[in-house]
Order: sequence, then C-alpha cells, then structure tokens
Amino acid sequence: MTKSMTAFASTETEIGALTINCELRSVNHRYTDILIKLPERLRFAESEIRSAIAAKISRGKIECTLTNKKQIKDTQSFFVNRDAVSALLTAAKQIEEQMTAPQPFSALDVLTFPGIQQEPELDKDDLNRGIAGLVNQTLLKLLEVREREGRQLQVLIEDRCKKMQTYTDAAKKRMPEVLQAIRYKLKDRIMDLVAQPDFDRLEQELVFLTQKLDIAEELDRLETHITEVLRVIAQDEPVGRRLDFLMQEMNREANTLGAKSSDKEITKISIELKVLIEQVREQIQNIE
Repeated sequence: MTKSMTAFASTETEIGALTINCELRSVNHRYTDILIKLPERLRFAESEIRSAIAAKISRGKIECTLTNKKQIKDTQSFFVNRDAVSALLTAAKQIEEQMTAPQPFSALDVLTFPGIQQEPELDKDDLNRGIAGLVNQTLLKLLEVREREGRQLQVLIEDRCKKMQTYTDAAKKRMPEVLQAIRYKLKDRIMDLVAQPDFDRLEQELVFLTQKLDIAEELDRLETHITEVLRVIAQDEPVGRRLDFLMQEMNREANTLGAKSSDKEITKISIELKVLIEQVREQIQNIE
C-alpha cells in the first residue's frame, strides 16, 4: 500500500502522577531523519523511542515530542525534606542575628524554597512501559494517516497514468499518417531541386530520415514505464525512490518525443505528457 510521508498524530495518557502527551509529525525527506524532543525527566526513554519509530517508518523526517504535566489530585501528597528544612532554618537564624529588625516567616514561606518539597518518585520501569505504550499508540495513528494520504496519492497517480496512456495511444495512431506526410514532403522538395533524381538513392535517404524521425521506440518505452508505475505503486512496501526514478526516465522519453517530432499534434502530445509527468513527480516526493 502506498504511504504518504506527511502526517500528524497526537495521544495522551496518565502515568502515575503525570499526564504525558506524545506528538508525532512526519514530512517528506530523502532518507530517514528522526528528531526526538523530551523533557529532562523523560530523557532516559530516548533510545527506545527512536528504535520504535525506526522499526515502523523507513523514510521521512519524523519529529517526536513528549510533554508532561503534573496531575492535581485530592490524594496528592508531598514529602518534606527535613534535612533541607533544618539547613534553611539554621541559615535563617544566622542571618537574623545580623539584622536589626528581622521579619518573621511562616511554614508556608519555608515550603516555597527549592528542595523543601519533594514529590514521590515514579517507578522508572512503570514510566518506561507507559511511555513505550504511548509512543506505539501514537505511531499507529500516524501510520493510519500516512496510509490514508497514500491512498489518495495512489488514486491521483493512477489517474494521471491513464491520461498518459491515452496520449501515447493517440500518438501511435497518428504516426503512420505523420511518416507518410514526411515522405511526400521530402519527395516534393527533392523533385523541385533535382531535374533527374536518383530514385534508388532517394528511397534510401527517405528510409533513413523516416527512421530518424520515427518515435515508435519512445512511445513503446513510455508505455512500459506507465505499466511499471502502476505495478510498483500497488506494492506493499516503500516505493518512493523507484517511482522517482521512473519519472526521470519518462520525462527523458517525453523530451525526446518532442525533439524528434515534426508534427504539430505530436508536439502537443509531448507537452501534455511532460505536464502530467511533472504533476506525478511532485506527488511522488511525498511517497515513502
């Protein structure tokens, strides 16, 4: 199934006293580029998060952001660091001895000092398992979006391929008429220039010029590439790079078609093919 590289997903969960949110964003990129943004208390999980993403996504620039906030619960409690309180009070007493009019402070004032209050520590294993589950859940959502966008891209590319096939069929249908017109035109011009032409030599030159102007090979290769695009895009694996290569080859054939053509209709077909190929190429840049 074709997958887009552009997607976004977000999931939130509660782990202990924390509410953790995971956001995943992915955009197109030539290779795999994973950027992880974590708060300091969750930094230990970076390696496992990176491995989980790399196992599911083979191409694109992926940004994973985890944020956390404390839950406010009725049963929430804090531990008081008694050693810190003792040290704070001792320091305060020493300062008061040097003050002419010391100001009293309450227990609430003491609690506002850094290091006095301590939250219960979360079990690291529980936190690690919770984060792993959160990231995997968000990844599933992201992959669903990438697949949904990929299906839309596949429909668009298949539609453009059908139009390209229509143009190549029209060019093939017109070619006998074009080649015959070239022969008549060249014969008339040579007859005007040569009083007694060598018809055997003339026929050889006509065959040579006809072969030079013949675009049958380009049309055959275009049809082969169109068939290959439709085959590749239906595969259940990353196909973006292969499709990009096929577009380069198709564009080369369409350019040659226009360069060799001496017919106005074939030239128009060449232009239309190049427009369609460029439209497909732009969309392929978003395919994994």
